[in-house]
Amino acid sequence: MNSIFYFIIYQISRLPLSVLYRFSDFLFFLLYTVIGYRRRVIRTNLENSFPEKSHEEIKVIHKKFYANFCDYLVETLKSFSISQEELDKRFTYSNLDVFDEIKNEKRDVMMMCGHIFNWEWFIGTVKHLPTEESAAVYHKIRNPFWNDKINAMRGRFGTKALDMKDVLRFMMKAPNDGELAYLFVADQSPKQSAVHYFIDFLNQRTPVFNGFDKIARRKDMAVVFCQTEKIKRGHYHTTFIRLQPQQEKFEENEIVHQFFHHLEQTIQQHPDNWLWSHKRWKYADL
Repeated sequence: MNSIFYFIIYQISRLPLSVLYRFSDFLFFLLYTVIGYRRRVIRTNLENSFPEKSHEEIKVIHKKFYANFCDYLVETLKSFSISQEELDKRFTYSNLDVFDEIKNEKRDVMMMCGHIFNWEWFIGTVKHLPTEESAAVYHKIRNPFWNDKINAMRGRFGTKALDMKDVLRFMMKAPNDGELAYLFVADQSPKQSAVHYFIDFLNQRTPVFNGFDKIARRKDMAVVFCQTEKIKRGHYHTTFIRLQPQQEKFEENEIVHQFFHHLEQTIQQHPDNWLWSHKRWKYADL
């Protein structure tokens, strides 16, 4: 059954995005108007994050989020078959020189991004990097069939998929020689048992992962924030910003604070383009 379903999905993914966006429009109608998918979670997250905004402003962001979310879903579907050429037209970059600078220092790089739409289209970025290899860190999907298919999608252009449970062992064994770039989507909410550190983020006490901070400091890796914005439907642009320590070396959790500072600025500029349907603050009171 999984194989048949995948075959259907793959064939649908081969349709032009202009056709898939019609499906996105229909999906928007279902999720926003009919079903009200996670409406209360989204509204609560927005109201707590932007207490200065009026009810009408929150309502506008709320509605735009659903539209962007539905576009993200069909764009992720398209990722199963999209070509590098089409990705290069739709996902562009600036400040790529920072990676040449880091490679000349013979240091691996940790690329940090949040759940800003569309993070899945980073699959085509490896071609533009000077490193020999790239790896994307992910959370394993329970269904083995779909876990393999999603990882294959993310690795279509040469990026290795790394299970979060294996990333520490892999990174500590790998030489820090400027030949590896790692991509972390680093704004997930930790499981309750993994909540060890809190920051102020979007006007709320927020539990965060800080393992990436420990790895980067221990290995003396370079860190780059991926600032993505949606230019128009189906077109995104990422600016790469290198994070720098206040002193000679990064202090403990300094990378965490810098990452979330940049992410918060990005969200404030385009608040409808972040994943508000996630129960991000469910462990904030621990």
